[in-house]
Amino acid sequence: MKDLTRGNVPLQLVLFSLPMLLGNVFQQFYNMVDSWVVGQFVGTIALAAVGTSFPILFLMVALVMGFGMGANVLIAQYYGAKDFAKVRAVIETTYLVLFWMSLVLTVLGLAAARPILLLLRVPAEVQESALLYLRIIFGGLFFTFAYNGVAAILRGLGDSMTPLYMLIASTLINVALDLFSVLVLRMGVAGVALATVIAQAISVAGSLWYLNRNHELLATDFRHLSFDKEIFLLSLKIGLPSGIQQALVAMGMMFMSAVVNSFGPVVMAGFAAASRIDSFIGMPAMNISMALSTFTGQNLGAGKSQRVHEGYRVALGIAEGITVVLSAILLWYAEPLVGLFTTDGAVIATGAQYLRIIAPFYLVFTLMFITNGVIRGSGEAMVPMVSTLCAMWLVRVPAAVLFSTVWKVVGIWWAMPTGWFVGATIALVYYFSGKWKQKVVVHPSLREEAVEPEVAS
Repeated sequence: MKDLTRGNVPLQLVLFSLPMLLGNVFQQFYNMVDSWVVGQFVGTIALAAVGTSFPILFLMVALVMGFGMGANVLIAQYYGAKDFAKVRAVIETTYLVLFWMSLVLTVLGLAAARPILLLLRVPAEVQESALLYLRIIFGGLFFTFAYNGVAAILRGLGDSMTPLYMLIASTLINVALDLFSVLVLRMGVAGVALATVIAQAISVAGSLWYLNRNHELLATDFRHLSFDKEIFLLSLKIGLPSGIQQALVAMGMMFMSAVVNSFGPVVMAGFAAASRIDSFIGMPAMNISMALSTFTGQNLGAGKSQRVHEGYRVALGIAEGITVVLSAILLWYAEPLVGLFTTDGAVIATGAQYLRIIAPFYLVFTLMFITNGVIRGSGEAMVPMVSTLCAMWLVRVPAAVLFSTVWKVVGIWWAMPTGWFVGATIALVYYFSGKWKQKVVVHPSLREEAVEPEVAS
């Protein structure tokens, strides 16, 4: 466990966010390896099928991951206040809620897979492969939720190394099983989906065994878990807006996919390949934002608001510096990067075009995420949700429809970053208002130290 309420702020943020960043690099390898294997060894149709499935899966897990965010914030604040009984209550309640929600969403996902593909206007030649991939992944949804639940709990406690080890092991298993199922067993799309489920199941089993043996606070008898209604409602209050926000993002991505899908399998495959690279470029900002949320939660729980301001400045500087470098690489090497997933020249050209258009705007994306990291860590989840609603549905989606009618596929690519400007503006206005400092959920009497005098934002 790591106490983030003392010590050197830049060093703490770097050391805490680096394992999270590396962990999410490995997390992205799940989809990336699936896309790479089917793109290289199965074909363009298979690559399009895996790519078009991603926003659907994202939608199914969004609300549950929002609850995990609420648990993360509560654990960070209670841990910062040294209230370990409450930390334990949050952990057990989180396990129970994620278990039952995973079962419900598995059933819904299996039933709704085909209607959703039809709604997204997935071409007939891609549809059956996408349906097969989705159904296998939905069948293993429990393991996805279990991993993310354990990771959220550990990060709230300041432990970002154990989730990293979990992911490294799981990703290596996934790579081996992907290659074996496609090259040896010739299972195609079904093979990469099954490999993902098996790898996640092994990772969860190993993680829970390790935690029960080595972490006293996390050792759990799953036959006797206690449900705390108050903790559940508080987690829901904090996490539900974040979950709704992610669901809005997922639905926006699905709508954008529907527009992309109308241009055929080649454009679908190019967008799928570019999106895998896109997800890597955004990871530093997202992970530093997650680290900043935990940092903010612990320090507000301990009454140290001044450290939060310092943490924000440091996190923003680090994240924007990394973003400049990655954006430059994207501009110079777009074709070779897309070419990692396919040898189809038309697909490569489409994906590279997308990447070059959005590359300069990652600076705005980073600003938005880092600012929202402070806001979420304080326990305020409504502002990021409203920000996403406006950015996605009032700006990006209408822009995609309008621009694509005028400039075809290129118009969709230009519509992508428009929402980031709106989201960043809303987040900055709220941050500088200082209202987020009043959202901390830990009662002042529980804090280890007296609250520091407030300072200007």
